[in-house]
Amino acid sequence: MTSSAGSSCRSRQRQRRSSRRSCPAPGSDSLSALGDFQTLPLEIFQMVLNYLSVKDISMLSMVSKSISSRLINYISTSSGSRRLLLQDFHSAELPGRKEGASILEHYKSLGLLLKRCTLLLPTRDRLKYVHKVLSGVSCFKLNGCASPLHCLGLQCYGVFLQILTAGWDELECHRVFNFLWELSNLARKVQTVVSGKPGSARRLELRIRLYCRGVLLCPGSHRGDSAFWLTRILKPWPMVSQARLLYIIFGPVSSLDGHVVWHKMIEGPTDETSLKGLADAIKLLYGTEAREWTADDVISLVDELSVVPQEWLMENNARLLLLSGNSICFTFLASKAVNGRAVELARLMVFMALVCEKDLYCMDWAVKMMQKVCKVFSTPWERNNFLQCLESTFARMLMDLLQAVLAGERDEEDSSFLNLFHLVNAQANFHKEILYLAMGSGSSTA
Repeated sequence: MTSSAGSSCRSRQRQRRSSRRSCPAPGSDSLSALGDFQTLPLEIFQMVLNYLSVKDISMLSMVSKSISSRLINYISTSSGSRRLLLQDFHSAELPGRKEGASILEHYKSLGLLLKRCTLLLPTRDRLKYVHKVLSGVSCFKLNGCASPLHCLGLQCYGVFLQILTAGWDELECHRVFNFLWELSNLARKVQTVVSGKPGSARRLELRIRLYCRGVLLCPGSHRGDSAFWLTRILKPWPMVSQARLLYIIFGPVSSLDGHVVWHKMIEGPTDETSLKGLADAIKLLYGTEAREWTADDVISLVDELSVVPQEWLMENNARLLLLSGNSICFTFLASKAVNGRAVELARLMVFMALVCEKDLYCMDWAVKMMQKVCKVFSTPWERNNFLQCLESTFARMLMDLLQAVLAGERDEEDSSFLNLFHLVNAQANFHKEILYLAMGSGSSTA
């Protein structure tokens, strides 16, 4: 009996020892999540990462939370920073070159890596961690680079943020904007340039332009994203300041030093290239993606823009409206008609015909636009008054230019005679399209 009890006791002890051996050791769950990497010391694991591309490391971060934690630690190390935070931003002056495209692709991949590694963190903590990682890159800062015109740093930062924030909801993106706004002290800097004399802080204007275009309005972004960021930039300011800021970001710049050319729209007729950025921004704000802007808001902004820094030449106003598209052009002209500004509307219509002639647009577009605007007038008298103003404007402009030519007012390009030539052709082609329309024979372009 004693022998039987002793045997039973030894059997229970063996079972307990076996049970203890089968129990998982503390922390073994996290080790098993590392897979085969659990056998490697941390130093060897990090050495292995040096042989992987950023895209491969990004894929690896999705394997488990434990792997992701190790990668976060690796990114924070000096060797990880040297490997991942490439700073050769000045070897290629243009993004189209192979080197520029390569470093932009690198930062897209890095954005995806940090997006995945910080997936489980709150937005505020994600932003703090990303800032900690990138804070050592001076070219990512608004005033960080000594040669900003020849630097891809802000564009790399922009594509990084674009990938990082892709798919985030609007509230999270608001937090991103506020974080960047405060980090760069943009409120005070923008206040300086919109309240001072245009051009008095040229270097700061250039820095703000490059930062907004490179980081917040990253090229290649979806229209909805661009509309969101542009709205965040403009909306805190009154309409006058919005127009000034829009000109700083999208207006014409000098090909020599990149500074904003404030008198481009005042001194003489400009070309499409100088106005394309402004026109694209106006189309963006007028589109369905910009939910916080009404048609009246955009019309008021265009009106304010046409006197920045002083009243533009009417030809430049007309060219901007043509580039902005049919919808905004008609809405702008219709607002003049509704408010009884027939003389101003007539002048604008004549200059639209002139721009169509100069820039080789179909003249029937101008005639159809005039016909559409005529339907806005509430009475036949208002419509006839507008048409009379239109013909009077053509006649007065022709006489003024003819007088200038006869008086011998010439410059190196003989612009007076050239303007007269274009205006005569514009009037002839404009009225030809009206005759085609009246006789029911369709457009000359048909």
